[in-house]
Amino acid sequence: MPKLKVHLALLTVGAIYGANFSIAKALMPDFIGPFGFILLRVSGALLLFLLAHSLWIREKIDSIKDYLRLLLCACLGVAVNMLCFFWGLSLTSPINASVMMTINPLLVVLFSSLAAAESLHWRKVLGIALGLAGALMQVFDPFGVSRSVEGISWQGDLLVLINASSYALYLVLVKPLMRKYHAFTIVKWTFAFGLIMVLPFGFRELTQVPWHQINTSILLALLFVVFGTTFLAYLLNAWSLKHVASSVVGAYIYVQPLLASAIAIFWGGYQGHMYMLVYAALIFGGIFMVGSSPVQTQNQESKHG
Repeated sequence: MPKLKVHLALLTVGAIYGANFSIAKALMPDFIGPFGFILLRVSGALLLFLLAHSLWIREKIDSIKDYLRLLLCACLGVAVNMLCFFWGLSLTSPINASVMMTINPLLVVLFSSLAAAESLHWRKVLGIALGLAGALMQVFDPFGVSRSVEGISWQGDLLVLINASSYALYLVLVKPLMRKYHAFTIVKWTFAFGLIMVLPFGFRELTQVPWHQINTSILLALLFVVFGTTFLAYLLNAWSLKHVASSVVGAYIYVQPLLASAIAIFWGGYQGHMYMLVYAALIFGGIFMVGSSPVQTQNQESKHG
């Protein structure tokens, strides 16, 4: 039953993130700029985390070393991750962004292996290379897709790739803290540090938001991004990391492109393209090779999963 709860939690996160591509895209940049959106998202979620932590946990960090790791996790998992994702999403299509995010599990495997100083089997190396090739082909667009499909830009795709890399590294670095502290404690501190980091980027854009134009649909979208995509999704991910390996959490990113593409096409009116399937096939082919490669010592963290 605990494992079932973890997988249900991760499936919920995948569904939330899948919907977020189109919901957040619909608000940018006409109503709110990407950096202003991030500042609103982080500050709103931090208030929720602070309230929940003060009511139920009241746990303290017990070493400077852990504070420094939290600071690094905030930089990767909140500041770089969110700023690059929303900036990239404002420049490219939700479909492209969701396909690009599927590179995350491969990067988690790569960073986990490097962090544990393990040797990579040749199938893993080839799989990671294949997946990266698919991601880079989407960015540099050798088939000229961005010239034929409106709303796609290589700059946006590159920013989403940076976001995926940052989040993958965050998943690996935060894992030791998850074994030591409650999930509320981790996310409270990462968002507190993260708020300081995103404040200089988003303050001006947030002050320029035309709040007098807000209506029910905009309000619901803002609440979804702040509460659902930020508070609930981060909390469920953090809780899941206490019970399973980072690679398992990263694997649920596969749910996102399916939902994101369906929502973007049928609700957002975005156009798909056959070459997107080629890029996705390369990434998924790399994931299959990594997943089917012989395990030597397996990621050290999987022993705790």
